[in-house]
Amino acid sequence: MTTTSTTPPLTLPLRSSDLRGLARLGVDATLGVTDLVEAMHHTIASGAGILGASPKGRTSGITGMVYRSVRGTTRVLGQGADAVLGALIRPAGGDAASTPEREAMIAALNGVFGDHLAESGNPLAITASLRRNGRALDLSADTLAAQIPDAGGRLLVLAHGLCMNDLQWTRGNHDHGQALARDLGVTPVHLHYNSGRHVSQNGRDFAELLERVVAQWPVPVKQLAIVGHSMGGLVARSACDHAALAGQTWLAALKKLVFLGTPHHGAPLERGGRQIDRVLGISPYVRPFARLGKARSAGITDLRFGNLQDADWQHRDRHAQHHDDRKPMPLPEGVRAYLLAATTAERVGGLHSALIGDGLVPVASALGEHRDPALALTVPKSHRRIVTECGHLDLLCNDEVYAQLRAWLK
Repeated sequence: MTTTSTTPPLTLPLRSSDLRGLARLGVDATLGVTDLVEAMHHTIASGAGILGASPKGRTSGITGMVYRSVRGTTRVLGQGADAVLGALIRPAGGDAASTPEREAMIAALNGVFGDHLAESGNPLAITASLRRNGRALDLSADTLAAQIPDAGGRLLVLAHGLCMNDLQWTRGNHDHGQALARDLGVTPVHLHYNSGRHVSQNGRDFAELLERVVAQWPVPVKQLAIVGHSMGGLVARSACDHAALAGQTWLAALKKLVFLGTPHHGAPLERGGRQIDRVLGISPYVRPFARLGKARSAGITDLRFGNLQDADWQHRDRHAQHHDDRKPMPLPEGVRAYLLAATTAERVGGLHSALIGDGLVPVASALGEHRDPALALTVPKSHRRIVTECGHLDLLCNDEVYAQLRAWLK
């Protein structure tokens, strides 16, 4: 009797749509690098000076034909790979399955390239949703009641930061949402969004999700509270502004806003990225490399000064915001706001707090302080707190941070 061995199907901790998305992103990267190399080639061939303007147009003749061939071949191969991957690769556990590792990878890609992923229709782009235990909630009334049978009247929504996802609120075996549910009886849900899109775009989506979830919540919402970590706090502020302009009803239920390490007035790292762009733009011979830096997402460039509104970036190149010319946006009226900043230093004050803070966000930015009174956030001193020896991600699991969070939300 002859036995026939069969090769098991290839299994990966990714969905087939993820593999297609990665392939498309690889094609986009190849095309981008080809454009960069051609621009350098054109500059050298033109004999341009060390300083000054770059030569216009592209390479011509046989050289230009070679570059056009490379781009054309890349596109054809990309289209073929997209079709083949869908037919040959079977994801582990079916497309409904996911893992924390996959979620982290997708979130990081969205943070860095999320605007491009959304604009190009890449399946890796995250669609905004409210989630619980890593799964998107169906916001219809009957289904929502079945998904959250223990829903109470105190709704807590947690919004993650740049390059992160809702599962990453669990850090060091601690989750602020779960702990607050245990200690205060709140019902937590999480916002999941593409952090590479503009803050104002995510704020609009967040506002619409809140309008739907409050209207369909299984029991009347007596109190809504939002906790935003890092960029999540900016998205929450933007959502409040959109709700006020659109006359949405959920804003009346919002009682408390808590910001954990939120860069209300930007972060030095992105402003440093802007300076690198300027240096690379000095000479036509290195100017093509500035394209690599400018590939960073709209969400990241919003962190230069803390953009919150469409007016802060529309009708201009988002990389051209040289000064803090944001339109002032005060905190929503009738809502108690709380600001928590951190510093990795042993004590508050000095150059470390001013420049480094928690490693990503300076203390003054997290506390909403600004030399322009119109941009400064005015909150009572009792609603502000600085935690020492705490990094930006440690805000998600630090004991002092949780104790303060619990006291504010009690």
